Amino acid sequence: MSTLVNRNITLKGRRTSLRLEPDMWEALFEICVRENCPIGELCTQIDEAKEESSLTAAIRVYILIYFRNAAASDRPRDVETFLGEAI
Repeated sequence: MSTLVNRNITLKGRRTSLRLEPDMWEALFEICVRENCPIGELCTQIDEAKEESSLTAAIRVYILIYFRNAAASDRPRDVETFLGEAI
């Protein structure tokens, strides 16, 4: 049995499903609240900024870097900067 949770989101007007761990979904929703950004909009930004990874992998990397920066008291930056640092 998988521990991944499947949810539907809308990217650029098209509906897609993502499978992430429950903790990743919780972290993603927390980022959306902190940044006052709908989940579909944030995932669209991540999707547009990613290079050769899958969307779910790019979301995991984004979450990791977001909270690393928060822990270091850095102000969150745009998605392209986050993903650029991860590559």
